Amino acid sequence: MHNFPEKLLSGYASFMEHRHANERQRYIDLAENGQKPETMIIACCDSRAAPETIFSTGPGELFVLRNVANLVPPFEPDGGQHGTSAAIEFAVQALKVKNIVVMGHGRCGGIHAALHPMAEPLAPGDFIGKWMHLLDPVTEQFTDNGLMTDGERHTMLERISVRNSIRNLRSFPYISAAEKSGRLALHGAWFDIKLGELWIMDHKNGEFERPVI
Repeated sequence: MHNFPEKLLSGYASFMEHRHANERQRYIDLAENGQKPETMIIACCDSRAAPETIFSTGPGELFVLRNVANLVPPFEPDGGQHGTSAAIEFAVQALKVKNIVVMGHGRCGGIHAALHPMAEPLAPGDFIGKWMHLLDPVTEQFTDNGLMTDGERHTMLERISVRNSIRNLRSFPYISAAEKSGRLALHGAWFDIKLGELWIMDHKNGEFERPVI
């Protein structure tokens, strides 16, 4: 007897009965012709902020990379294992995506870890602490003199982190070149889980605004 989660099996059965049945030809085309997504989304692995759900996309439409706190490390071609950088390289160099969207979200556990590094259950940890050090330049960018609430600090850091990840994307030579040539556009976004609001980062001033839809 298997002990595979029954909820997943029932979900798969529903997928085959409905979505796959209705989009069978699309899956055949994707299998035979490969994927050609125009947009890469770099999002958090938080189960509440799934890009495919938020943007109502189907198979083959988004190339999604998810990690803790939707972070992009700077360009570091050393001997380490760089899963995030490898996915970015594949998206830009092989798939030739036209857009990269870094999407943060409200109530992010990774951001909470950065603000409260000794909080359980992440401390001490083998990996999460080192990963969150990517936010060190971000946490140094603002001080609130004790006037901000914890929620306000969270939201501010979540959004500054998006800007920082975009800055790190530009440290990749092929991304910088593609952006300057107009072949690639970089975007920032922030999703409010509770309200379902999407905020888009303005290219000129870095402010986050709700789009008119």
